[in-house]
Amino acid sequence: MKPSLFVVGLPLVIGGCASTLPPDVVASSAAVEQPSPRPTAYRSPVSGYVARQPVDPKPWRRQNDLQSPAKGDTP
Repeated sequence: MKPSLFVVGLPLVIGGCASTLPPDVVASSAAVEQPSPRPTAYRSPVSGYVARQPVDPKPWRRQNDLQSPAKGDTP
């Protein structure tokens, strides 16, 4: 027989012998009786949006020099 038949068939046979799933868990009555909190007021997802226009990039070399340690010293 071909080895690929065992590779495909063996997991199917073993899977058929697996035990059944446990029963569904029922929620307790205490959790069902608690009222849900009142929903908050509606807020639009775009309420804080500020329109911005694209700009040209700034020179990066000056930005690197400002952020780098002085004279190559490491902290």
